[in-house]
Amino acid sequence: MIERYYAAACQTDFPSPRSRDEIPKRVDRMLEMVDHAVVGYSPFFDVRLVVFPEFAHSPPRYATVDELRDKLAVPIPNEHTDRYVARARKRGVYIQTGTFLEADPRYPDAVFNTTCLIGPDGVLARYRKVNPWLPWEVHASPADLPGYDEPLFPVVETEIGRLGAAICYDWLFPEAIRALALAGAEVLIRVSAYMDPWGATPPMDWWTLFNRARAVENLAYVVASNQGASLANYPPFSWPGGSMIVDYDGRILSQADPGPGEKIVVGPIDLAALRAERGRRRGHHMLSQLRHGAYSDLHARPDDRPPGGGSR
Repeated sequence: MIERYYAAACQTDFPSPRSRDEIPKRVDRMLEMVDHAVVGYSPFFDVRLVVFPEFAHSPPRYATVDELRDKLAVPIPNEHTDRYVARARKRGVYIQTGTFLEADPRYPDAVFNTTCLIGPDGVLARYRKVNPWLPWEVHASPADLPGYDEPLFPVVETEIGRLGAAICYDWLFPEAIRALALAGAEVLIRVSAYMDPWGATPPMDWWTLFNRARAVENLAYVVASNQGASLANYPPFSWPGGSMIVDYDGRILSQADPGPGEKIVVGPIDLAALRAERGRRRGHHMLSQLRHGAYSDLHARPDDRPPGGGSR
C-alpha cells in the first residue's frame, strides 16, 4: 500500500473529432501527458494517479444516438485502452481515462459516456455516466436500461487506495457521489467537461463549489480534471479548465489557472491522514452519522410525491 503520493489532473484542448479515426492522435498526446506528469515531476513528487477530462477522446457532437454509434462509438476494451495499460505498466501508475463514447453489443440501442480506470494490470473498472446532461447529451444512462446488472458506481481497491469515479453532471447529484463513498471510495475522481459560465470563477463557480462540497460531505479526497478546450475547438461552449485536487476538509491543495488550454496540475494524496481522520472523528463525519431511514422519499419517483416535494 502506497499511502502518500501525488495525483495529476490533466486538461486537454483538442479539435472536436468527426470520426473515431481521429481518436488515436488524441491518445498519442495523452500518453505524452502521462509521461510529462510522471517523469517531469519525479524530482519533486511521486505521481501515481493521472486523470483526464470528459470528452478527451470524443464529445457527443451529433444529435442522434445512431450518428454517435456510426461515427464515434467504440467498444471497451479496445486498442486505445490497451495502449493506456502499457503506459500504466511502464510508469507504474493508475490512469483515469478521458471519456469514450462506448458501444456495447449487449445493449445495441445504447451509447454510453464511459471512463476507465486503468492500472499496470489492465482495465480495472469502467464507469458509465449515470446522469447525462439533459437535453444536450443523448447517450444512455445505464440506470434506465431494463435488466442492467452491472454496478452503477464501482469502487476499486488499489495500492493507492480505494478509487471511485463519476462524470461531470453526476457531481451535481449528491446521491451519486455518496454512493461511491458508501462503497468505500477514499479518492473521488471527477472526469468532467464543465463549461462556462458554471466554471472556476465567480460569480457562478459551480465547479469549485461542488468539488469542495463533495469532498467535505464524504470525507474524501477529490481529484477533478476539467476540459480545457477553447470555443473554437469544442463549440457551442467554452471550457474553463481549473482542474484541482481537494482534500477531505474541502481545502484546495492545487488548482490550474482558469482558462482554456492544455495544463497539468499536481497535488498530494495522504491516505494515512485520511484514514486517521475517518477513524478518529466524532464530529463532521457525515458518512458515519448518515440516517438512511430518514430519507425514504429518495426512493419515490417524482410523480409519486405530493406538490412541493414533501412527504405524504
